Amino acid sequence: MPITVLFEDNHVLAVVKPPGILSQEDDTGDADMLTLLKQDLKQRHNKPGNVFLGLVHRLDRMVGGAMVFAKTSKAASRLSESVRNRQFGKTYVCVVQGTPAKPQARLTHYILKDSKQNQVTVYNKPVAEAKEAVLEYEVTAVTGRYSLVAVKLHTGRPHQIRAQLAHIGCPLVGDLKYGAKPTGGISEIALWSTSISTPHPVSKEWMVFRSIPSGSAAWSWWSYEQLEVASSMLSNG
Repeated sequence: MPITVLFEDNHVLAVVKPPGILSQEDDTGDADMLTLLKQDLKQRHNKPGNVFLGLVHRLDRMVGGAMVFAKTSKAASRLSESVRNRQFGKTYVCVVQGTPAKPQARLTHYILKDSKQNQVTVYNKPVAEAKEAVLEYEVTAVTGRYSLVAVKLHTGRPHQIRAQLAHIGCPLVGDLKYGAKPTGGISEIALWSTSISTPHPVSKEWMVFRSIPSGSAAWSWWSYEQLEVASSMLSNG
């Protein structure tokens, strides 16, 4: 499948992940980005033997947008350290049902994952084994019963954006798992990784990789200019 490359050097590979593709191989045996990109690198660079590619972060299967991989073990270690130190900025744009009560806010909740159900529960106060989940959001446009919302993650919990926005009464369009009402013909979850910012693992130069969602599914309800504005909100650089 065609893969859009946002940036590539000897250490870092930034691409656009299409919705519906796994980040990493699982028991289903379905296509995943890590395997696809290793095959692509092997062909494009005519590499013999196995190709190294490190998974630095994940996107949910149904989420598309900017994603960063490490091409060397040193880069993988340093980028993973940036994630742990919260120097790895991630912003998203989503379409939600309804409009949040506040046009912009910082949400702090506690998320407990049920691995068997692959679903999380959100709590307002700490509970046993739940992990703190923090994000910022800003409503950038509203049309009828739907809102275009920019989101900046401060923690990287499973299904965090989906679950936290649903918890405040604004589930993502297409996200039936977290309470969205069916929207005619749209099965794709309206969530897109719009920017990733991080120091380069070797040069330490600040890098920003951007991706704007395509005008299909719920994204078609907004103009390119509206999507561009939303995609640039809350990012670091």
